[in-house]
Amino acid sequence: GNSNRVACLCHGPEHVLIIAGMNKVVEDVDSGIQRVGYAAAPPNATRLHTKTPCAVLGHCGDCHSDDCMCCQIVTTRHSRHKGRIIGKDGKTREIIMEMAEVHMAIYGKTVSLIGEMDNIMIAKEAIEMIKTGTTTFNDHYWHMPMAHKAAMELGLRPVLAYVICDRNEPEESERQKIQCAEMYQEAMSWNDQSIFAIAIHAIYSVSEDMILWATRFARERGLKIHIHLSETRKEVEDCKAQHDGLSPVEYLDKLGVLGPDVIAAHTLWLSENDVRILGERGVTCVHNVNSNLKLASGYKFLYNELRDAGANVCLGTDGCASSNNLDMLETMKTSAMIQKAWRDDPSAMPVNEVMAMSSANAGKALGLNIGKIEAGALADILIVDTQNYNFLSPGSFEANLVYSAHSDCIDSMICNGKFVMRGRVVEGEKEILAQAKNLLKKII
Repeated sequence: GNSNRVACLCHGPEHVLIIAGMNKVVEDVDSGIQRVGYAAAPPNATRLHTKTPCAVLGHCGDCHSDDCMCCQIVTTRHSRHKGRIIGKDGKTREIIMEMAEVHMAIYGKTVSLIGEMDNIMIAKEAIEMIKTGTTTFNDHYWHMPMAHKAAMELGLRPVLAYVICDRNEPEESERQKIQCAEMYQEAMSWNDQSIFAIAIHAIYSVSEDMILWATRFARERGLKIHIHLSETRKEVEDCKAQHDGLSPVEYLDKLGVLGPDVIAAHTLWLSENDVRILGERGVTCVHNVNSNLKLASGYKFLYNELRDAGANVCLGTDGCASSNNLDMLETMKTSAMIQKAWRDDPSAMPVNEVMAMSSANAGKALGLNIGKIEAGALADILIVDTQNYNFLSPGSFEANLVYSAHSDCIDSMICNGKFVMRGRVVEGEKEILAQAKNLLKKII
């Protein structure tokens, strides 16, 4: 039968995570633990022996190492790109020009390469997310059908947004309204593992009429709204000049856009009033530290202030066009380090909050019961190999994972109750990477 539910059975000093039946974590009452809609584990179920009850963490024995831990990491990264930046350094505008040159070079060779590149590179990004421990991704990019196809084939859980970006052109607005409605109808055929969302690119690239239209479209259908917000100082300054002194946050609040269904990427340049508004509206703020550092957008993300104001704060990688990789463990470490440095406080952004930002908070942002291992939660689990030098410290597993380890410590990954990686092996990985290398030879 389907093997995408996780059960927790207690056997003396150990517990067993059992993958069987459905796609949620359940606990068996026969062991004195609450039963949640599960009768018994079939004899052929996958069993992961653990020394602690179902929780965010638990030791595991039945994998490819003698001593492992189970945990969850979810990314609310807001962008994916089909290739890395060719250059090493540069401002946002320089990078955009560079990518434009790449696209022109591709078009100059043959238009047919565009579709081939999209398919292969999106699959490559999915491989990278699996290898670095991401089960669920929140995507703000074009080529939605291809992204959905890659995610389904490789077993990930995608949240895919149709991107509204009319550049204040009325004809483009009308075209995108039609296309958005068509894509939404197409998404009705997706299975429960995929989610359709709406992306409003940014206040400077989308007309006010389209911002309002997209917001209505999303809320009438119960969809998440994904937007770049207050990423750079210039964005804030331009907005104030164009909208009677209102910041981007204040402008969107005036339009009635902000709410708990909004996922705002960056939120880096904020006033005290901006923080208050984001907290009161329950907005999810996604910190993309590596992108902000590489593009020199800034580094003083107001984590403490946003958290205390009531905003839901998460971590993201941004796309490869601005941060070069999709490694959430790297993002977790860098985010915590930068907070400690600029606040002159080594206790800033403690490790338990870093873990929550990359797991349970992300689940809350997406409206999914993920980011935790407990009864009723969707069965997304990372199996971490602790038999290496990164885990020799007597400190907590969480501290070793965030500050010492790298993503190659992730031995195996379960998404929606199914293994998508075992022993660092992802089915089809070598073929996809070979195709990507061959494609780049045609382009460059």
